[in-house]
Amino acid sequence: MTGIASRGQLRASFVRWALFTVPLVVLLGFLSGQLAGSGADGMWFQSLQLPSTFPPPMWFGIVWTVLYVMMGLALAIVCAAWGARGRGLAIAVFALQFIANLAWSPVFFAMHNIEGALVVIGVLDVLVIVTIALFWRVRRLAALLLLPYLAWIAFATLLNWQFLQLNPNGGIEGPDAAVQRVQI
Repeated sequence: MTGIASRGQLRASFVRWALFTVPLVVLLGFLSGQLAGSGADGMWFQSLQLPSTFPPPMWFGIVWTVLYVMMGLALAIVCAAWGARGRGLAIAVFALQFIANLAWSPVFFAMHNIEGALVVIGVLDVLVIVTIALFWRVRRLAALLLLPYLAWIAFATLLNWQFLQLNPNGGIEGPDAAVQRVQI
């Protein structure tokens, strides 16, 4: 027996990986959103001035779900590429960029830190570009699946920067705006 897998075996390996990676990526993305609290529905976010480029909020859930599925499929393609040079590094950098991805929502929405979120998404942009380059060396299709993700986070980076420009105080007007006193 040779050490080369048949097409059927390769396909089965990809399917097994995809059955693990796609739900995992989607679930973790969902949990990150939950950690962010009320998100765009929260009072803090509603107090912010919105950039003119801000799309209707319904699109965020749709786009992120599609992107997370594509990310999970890209990861499955790379994970199924047993023996490919650079596979381990590509998976490790994917994990790093995904951690940065998951960190953005809590930093922006839960911590109300627009500037910190801009730093996180800047790091994410760089890590996604590196991930795409590493995936390209392992399996080109995996890299191509990440291109819409790169386009979306580039747009999200622009939005984050515009939020910071429009809301330099993070949506807090004056030194006592975050304090609410209730006398009982």
